Amino acid sequence: MIFMSQSALTDTTSEPQWDAWYVDHLRLMVTVQGIGSATRFKTNNPQWPRSLAMYSITSPEVFSDPYYQSIRGMGPWLPRIDKRFYRRNLFEGADRAPAVDSGAVLLVTDQDQPDLRLADCAFTWLRTVGLDQSTAYRGISVVPAPQAAAFAHRPDVAVYAPC
Repeated sequence: MIFMSQSALTDTTSEPQWDAWYVDHLRLMVTVQGIGSATRFKTNNPQWPRSLAMYSITSPEVFSDPYYQSIRGMGPWLPRIDKRFYRRNLFEGADRAPAVDSGAVLLVTDQDQPDLRLADCAFTWLRTVGLDQSTAYRGISVVPAPQAAAFAHRPDVAVYAPC
């Protein structure tokens, strides 16, 4: 399963400090039993949440783990989170979050149904099964950064680069 948390700050001047906090937060998250990976991404698309954290998890039971409960969330940043962009979704359709190596980006699109018009980009279609359920389906695709230029001006696709 894949868990994604998306967010943005109301005041972007403190983004460097938020970025530093997030590095440590991801390090802690992978110490939770049942979380196999944690990666953070950013987009410049103003129609999408600036930050996306993507985790591989074994099952929804991870969310009820007492240790997870003690470290989850935005910590001291919660009052500064732009509620318009705060989304948490649990997806099925892939056992693990894909690796996004240097020179690659993650394309993300939310759709009511898997959109076959985007299939030529080899999207993996994930079905939302828990938490906010802000979308029915999310398509994700790892592509070389230069290939993502074709999607840069599409409002229905966000290009997320690893941080």
